[in-house]
Amino acid sequence: MLLAIGIVVDDAIVVIEAVHAKLDQNYTSPLKASVDAMKEITPAIVSITLVMASVFIPVTFISGSTGVFYKQFGVTLAIAIILSAINALTLSPALAALFLKPKNREQNTHSGAGRFFELFNAGFEAGKSRYVRYVRYFSGKRWLVTSSIVFFSIALLILLKLRPSGFVPEEDMGAVFVSISLPPAASLERTAVVAAQVDSIARTIPQVNNILRFTGFNFIAGSGSSYGMIILDLKNWKDRKGITDVDIIKTLIQKTSVIKEAKLVPFSRPTIQGFGLSGGFTFELQNIEGHTIEEFNKVAQNFLEALNKRPEIMTSYTAFNPNFPQYLLSVNVPKVKQAGLTVSGIMSAMQGFFGGIYVSNYNQFGKQYRIMVQSDVEYRTSPETLNRIMVRTNNNIMAPVTEFISLTKVYGPERLSRFNMYLSISVNGNPNKGYGSGDAMRAISEVAAQTLPAGYGFEYSGVSREEQNAGSQTIYIFILSLLFVFFLLSALYESYLLPLAVLLSLPIGLTGIFIFDTIFGIDNNIYTQISMIMLIGLLSKNAILIVEFASARRESGMSIIDSATEGAKVRLRPILMTSLAFIIGIMPLMFSTGAGASGNKSIGFSAVGGMLSGTVLGVLVIPALFIIFQTFQEKFTKNKIGEQKSNNEQRT
Repeated sequence: MLLAIGIVVDDAIVVIEAVHAKLDQNYTSPLKASVDAMKEITPAIVSITLVMASVFIPVTFISGSTGVFYKQFGVTLAIAIILSAINALTLSPALAALFLKPKNREQNTHSGAGRFFELFNAGFEAGKSRYVRYVRYFSGKRWLVTSSIVFFSIALLILLKLRPSGFVPEEDMGAVFVSISLPPAASLERTAVVAAQVDSIARTIPQVNNILRFTGFNFIAGSGSSYGMIILDLKNWKDRKGITDVDIIKTLIQKTSVIKEAKLVPFSRPTIQGFGLSGGFTFELQNIEGHTIEEFNKVAQNFLEALNKRPEIMTSYTAFNPNFPQYLLSVNVPKVKQAGLTVSGIMSAMQGFFGGIYVSNYNQFGKQYRIMVQSDVEYRTSPETLNRIMVRTNNNIMAPVTEFISLTKVYGPERLSRFNMYLSISVNGNPNKGYGSGDAMRAISEVAAQTLPAGYGFEYSGVSREEQNAGSQTIYIFILSLLFVFFLLSALYESYLLPLAVLLSLPIGLTGIFIFDTIFGIDNNIYTQISMIMLIGLLSKNAILIVEFASARRESGMSIIDSATEGAKVRLRPILMTSLAFIIGIMPLMFSTGAGASGNKSIGFSAVGGMLSGTVLGVLVIPALFIIFQTFQEKFTKNKIGEQKSNNEQRT
């Protein structure tokens, strides 16, 4: 809504300013001033609306979770822009005719407000005169304008390459999770002791509000007696200003470093729910050619060791552990057949006694209950209890199940997982400070190419997979947005050259986005990219206001340089008013706190930086660009007309 508020007032401001300018030109009738002003600015308003709405059309083509973000912004803003244009073409001029009055200079100078406005206007006119001199200077130094465009274009490409990239910024979600993993087969009692120790340490952190502790499970490794979990509910954001969940994680790591008997992994909640259990990055190492578990684990550990040495990676870890003590159960098939039994019958009996079997339901007190068959705890505590499990042979004799099976002590993983049908090891991690998830993913790809032997591979999962899939789409969407603007302006101006005066001014503003992001530590995420698409439309609006007016003056017989200068002079005030209105409307996002603050700041700093540079520097080069391409256009048209005349003469 803040973005829409900053954008939808633009057309109304342009209308009011145009009517006010007519009244300053000694119009005595507000109605006449409104009618004449609308005759001049209606083409510009229509052009602005079509361009700004068309910028958001390509974003509806993006699929997947990325498309949800773009569509929410794009469709909302496109509809708001169209409605604001309808308002500007209908209601705004009518209101201007009703409320604006001809200027009475003598009466206005006697009041304090009148004197203020007189001084302000005098200062603005002095600034505008200086601006016109700069415009004429740049009009005579066209090589300087083209060099500036080339410089900002190269700077934009360099900053795009250097800025850390990511999918969505990490948000302070108000909670911290701590995964606790003891050595394999550790008892639940040992896990509970360590969990209580972590709990007591966490309570010494002032920013922690409440703590939830449980054992036998954690989000990363799953269920097991050697696993535990601590969930820290943090105080409200306003009660811990300047302290984020990342700071609390660092404090917790430092304070729990004394605990050596367990592996502790603190992590924050993921920004997007449903794409993994933690923030950062997630990928799956794959055993493609069926190597043994021991070989797979050795390759995984070597890979993680090399990955953790990269500067882009703060931590990378996996819960996979092949050292859990286990029993390998072997069935004596000939003996089973001799007794008239089946292997599946033996397994079913053991499942019933040890794992439990659902057999039926019964009703009592108006409710339905399930009947489960399972041995009592004392009959399934050790391998020796297998001697008490009996199966009926074909001679109607009850024989112990140990007559048909044998147990061998082995070591192996507690559970195995598959990804794309390959045996896989899940790896989670976080990028280092100053790097984004995109940088971490590039580091993962490079380390994989260097260290993974033949027969192994990896695939991104969770939110990292969404980020990977969204990367190529975003590039095409930017190209489509620019093409939409170019062809639309080509149709409006009936020229393929004049729209370049609008489009070539865009790198100046887009470079400002990444300059501000670099200063304030914002990475190149999806919110930054949305701001870039939005600014394509907004900065094109500034250029259209000048180019549209200059084109009209050129058609009336004014010289190209005078047309450009007059267009810049007349349209400076509405450009500054609309740009400042947008910047002021968007500034609250720069100072947002709490949940979603990172996303709001990404949009706020990107939009303000791009709009500032695009307005302050763009208004200087747009008139010169108009002169360059209008000159080319007229030469091209003149040559074309000359060729047509000569062809007609030859035919004659």
